[in-house]
Amino acid sequence: MRDIAVFSGSAHPELAAEICAQLDATLSPVRIQRFANDCLEVQLQANCREHDVFLIQPIVPPVQEHLVELFLMLDAARGASAARITVVMPHYAYARSDKKDAPRISIGGRLMADLLVSAGANRVLAMTLHSPQVHGFFSVPVDQLHALRELAAHFRGHDLSNSVVVSPDLGNAKPASAFARMLGVPVAAGAKQRFADDKVTITAIIGEVEGRDIIVLDDEIAKGSTLIELIDRLRERDARSIRIACTHGLFADKALQRLGEQPDVEEIVCTNTVPLAAAEAHPKLTVLSVAPLLAEAIRRIHNGESVSALFHDT
Repeated sequence: MRDIAVFSGSAHPELAAEICAQLDATLSPVRIQRFANDCLEVQLQANCREHDVFLIQPIVPPVQEHLVELFLMLDAARGASAARITVVMPHYAYARSDKKDAPRISIGGRLMADLLVSAGANRVLAMTLHSPQVHGFFSVPVDQLHALRELAAHFRGHDLSNSVVVSPDLGNAKPASAFARMLGVPVAAGAKQRFADDKVTITAIIGEVEGRDIIVLDDEIAKGSTLIELIDRLRERDARSIRIACTHGLFADKALQRLGEQPDVEEIVCTNTVPLAAAEAHPKLTVLSVAPLLAEAIRRIHNGESVSALFHDT
């Protein structure tokens, strides 16, 4: 890993350190200073000139704070004559703002993508973007990874003879189908209508779930409103047990506690794309690391190798 420089913002330094340990590379220091007028200043404290620079920063709460940090890191790396700057963004919060579904609203996912490129991003490495069109919001190359392999490896440790994978909505049915094929089980999906950020109705479940062990697959869990609604519908259909899997475990507004209190939920599995405070841990929660996957993708990008080869076994 010659001529590489890896930096991390304040969003998830633990993940950045784990990635660098996998790469056998140094995590270079970053100084972030806040002035009296609340403005930020960022200094990259290692040489970037003609280096392949990787900036690790998931966009997680406080979202705006971490975005500005990333913009300033990009500007600093560009000003330091970096040969190429890759944004490693395990979670992109604005990916949910991906369409104009009401008059006079902004499409935040596209705007933030434009701003990242304007700030200096030459490439983006992301994980499980909310919808397929978000990939196209960026005018630079994007490598989008997913955690299906890591999640499937975990669930293969369970008895899957009576299991079915359930997607909370039809929009997530394609990843759910791929996940079900990896596990060798059937797939089902909910028919969802969203009326507000925390108001969701699932009118039907398409597929056989009666008496089955359910593995619910979603891309992220924020407030958990969709999953609570889905659990109610699965309970009405006499599902035997429920396990929940997602890539991004945001768990806002005590969502983890509310999901863990559901008696038929046996396990909640997420990855470490989003930092989870020790105080928010739950006995039903299992967190899987995606650091090896991200490290291998960084290594392949740096060496000019194929990143798509990481998906061949799926």
